[in-house]
Amino acid sequence: MFRRILIANRGEIAVRVIRACREMGISSIAVYSQADSECLHASLADESICIGPPTATESYLHIPAIITAAEICDAHAIHPGYGFLSENAKFASMCRECNIGFIGPTPEAISLSGDKAACRAKAKAAGVPVVPGSDGIIKNAGEAMTIAKQIGFPVLVKAASGGGGKGMRIAHNDVALQKAVSMAAMEAQSAFGDDGLYVEKFLENARHVEIQVLADEHGRITTLGERECTIQRRHQKLIEESPSPRLTSSMRAKMSKAAYRAAKSMGYSNAGTAEFLVAKDGSFYFIEFNARIQVEHPVTEMVTNIDLVKEQIHIAAGEPLRVTAPKFHGHAIEARVYAEDPDANFAPSPGTITKCHIPGGPGIRVDSHIFPGYTIPRYYDSLLAKVIAHGNDRDEAIHRLAGALQEFTVVGVKTTAQLCAKILLSDRFRRGDLSPDMIDQFVPKPK
Repeated sequence: MFRRILIANRGEIAVRVIRACREMGISSIAVYSQADSECLHASLADESICIGPPTATESYLHIPAIITAAEICDAHAIHPGYGFLSENAKFASMCRECNIGFIGPTPEAISLSGDKAACRAKAKAAGVPVVPGSDGIIKNAGEAMTIAKQIGFPVLVKAASGGGGKGMRIAHNDVALQKAVSMAAMEAQSAFGDDGLYVEKFLENARHVEIQVLADEHGRITTLGERECTIQRRHQKLIEESPSPRLTSSMRAKMSKAAYRAAKSMGYSNAGTAEFLVAKDGSFYFIEFNARIQVEHPVTEMVTNIDLVKEQIHIAAGEPLRVTAPKFHGHAIEARVYAEDPDANFAPSPGTITKCHIPGGPGIRVDSHIFPGYTIPRYYDSLLAKVIAHGNDRDEAIHRLAGALQEFTVVGVKTTAQLCAKILLSDRFRRGDLSPDMIDQFVPKPK
């Protein structure tokens, strides 16, 4: 087992990994940028080291700085968290070359999952249903047009190396498709350094459901149920829950089997997530595989009593999978609290938190890094906290979470906490009648 782990991340996920290390008797090493010198993760870790200026490219995305910090601090392994370098195959390879453990999948699996077109083709060959579309990266708008005519409009143009909604455009006709290809390519090049695109059928109002996977380095794979992630803003998740309110036992079994096949086809190890779209008729389609711990992993932890971060560490240390027959209990829902103004099209709301109150009570968990006096840097993601509620059933979980969000107080910046509470208590959410456009009912239309 590793004795010293460096966490190559910041904010709430860094705090989460530090706490797992503490419980395992492992020394934690935090890295921080100049903008994060007062951030909670830097003070909670056993050791901390500054890795550069505020911008992510000069700090949290700067591979030489991270590797140097690990070597100076004699770290036995690196946990990348999510985002930043978590799905960077070059970084995972560098860790391997420097004989530093990487707490995540192999560089080869990261490369495959990162190429969404190739991953989609691999899953299809393994018998996993995929959304109709191009077999690989398209060459130009003309090829996109040919595919669109075959599968029918509307279509979705997506960056092959994309994520977080970047490099993604919907087209409902020929003219829109020409523009979508051009815009998506430019955005993908800017965000990921790769303008490769693929095209797939756009399933209107399809639900977004994902399956949590754990796999060890010895070929053992298990699935840990699903998470419903349909409530989103700007193609990014806002509320997640497990189990899904609309998945039947039969659908759950079929989707879990598909996730297993996708992971096996990739030779995957460690924690990962197979993401699917579920159409109105109940049919489902694989869209991508996320080769990292997910932001919403606490939802699965609450219904299984399995610490996914600890399992990641055990697997990365070469141990056999400890989870073979997970048991599920109750219902869990997570709401993400961002420093954003929902009334202004979710505009970022950086600033100093003058006061804050973190909710508690039975079945409530809050993963956060904020405190009174904390200044939110403008350089990074605006996530402030994840509030998770567990209940004996869905209705209890909804009311527990809504109550916690109503109690959640942050003075000095705008947040999404109260918006999430309104959504949870709406009749439509309580019925489980979810769709991606549902959030439009609760926020003003952009001017």
